[in-house]
Amino acid sequence: MIRLETILTPGRSCVNVPGGSKKKALENIAELIGREVPTLDTQTVFEALVAREKLGSTGFGNGIAIPHCRLKGCDTPVSALIHLSAPIDYDAIDGAPVDLLFVLLVPEAATDAHLELLRQIASMLDRKEVREKLRSAPSNQALYQVVLDEQSGH
Repeated sequence: MIRLETILTPGRSCVNVPGGSKKKALENIAELIGREVPTLDTQTVFEALVAREKLGSTGFGNGIAIPHCRLKGCDTPVSALIHLSAPIDYDAIDGAPVDLLFVLLVPEAATDAHLELLRQIASMLDRKEVREKLRSAPSNQALYQVVLDEQSGH
């Protein structure tokens, strides 16, 4: 089974990211991923995330969004975790603004294992104490550590 901590890195865990708008947040995410994963093209990532949002917002409520999409040229799942400096309007199901974005990019031929990752992310973010820990993480490393601790059951 693929585990979250194997697809998320400290370099792709960022606090105090400027928000502004949903489009800007997705642009920032695409830039971050393009920088950290040289095999992935920033513009391709951005367009794929935007196309997925057009099908329906990935805002899950409680200030959380899980932007995800299948991506051509992506061989293994790639994840990023962003805490925005200020919440943004995200058309979330509960109407609440979003400040935590957990991104999941999966290969085009996505499998059950990839759906399982999405489920893992959603169930982790469903817990209030996890959201509080993520929101209070003072640094990129600390943000990453929250996910690590949750995955190892601490």
